[in-house]
Amino acid sequence: MSKVAIVTGGSFGIGLAIVEKLLTQKFQVFNLDINHCEVGQYIYCDVSNTLEVKEKIDLIVEQTGRIDALVSNAGKHLSANIENTDEATLDSLFALNVKGAYAATKAVLPTMKQQNNGAIVFMSSDQALVGKTNSFAYNLTKSALASMARTTALDYAPFNIRANAVCPGTIETPLFHAAIDNYCTKSGANKAEIVAEEAKQQPLGRLGQATEVAALVAFLLSDDASFITGSLQSIDGGYTAQ
Repeated sequence: MSKVAIVTGGSFGIGLAIVEKLLTQKFQVFNLDINHCEVGQYIYCDVSNTLEVKEKIDLIVEQTGRIDALVSNAGKHLSANIENTDEATLDSLFALNVKGAYAATKAVLPTMKQQNNGAIVFMSSDQALVGKTNSFAYNLTKSALASMARTTALDYAPFNIRANAVCPGTIETPLFHAAIDNYCTKSGANKAEIVAEEAKQQPLGRLGQATEVAALVAFLLSDDASFITGSLQSIDGGYTAQ
């Protein structure tokens, strides 16, 4: 029987790379996302709706009888300082980035406890380790996910359930390019120059790739990582080591 993995936000970028990687590892992969995807088993789900998340995960359990892995990846970015972040925007970011992870984790835990086995990966950020300018709310949500990994790891270690957070740095994804495009539209900057500057900020001198993050996630979900839990795994080209 193949293992069952749930990935939230698996239709683009890092999420899609994770779905593709887990399929090569012989997982049965369910992708919960509002954007349709032909890779894996797609289920429409607004991850910011906690009730909908539970309903969709309960359906997966009914269908498969098990959940071996959860990758809480769904999220969105915001560039703004605290003064330029209104309450509605803050609530929206928390609903997806944090409450979505809360809902998915809470929904899979009963099945994982019954199995006495499971692995959870939260998609955090290098911003859980360092501060960055103009990133008040996004930094806040990614720090919350790092905390969630630690507390979940401790609470559920007696059930052989592991939880870790992956902390990517600057990864070249559609989200990255959208953020750069938005900045260039507002500032009139040259995109090629901005992308080159971003690459230079990384000690390895380049941007990370979604497939590299996916490989780390797959490792953390595998039996080879059976003694790793409660960790924050940097994958940032050395950025946070500076």
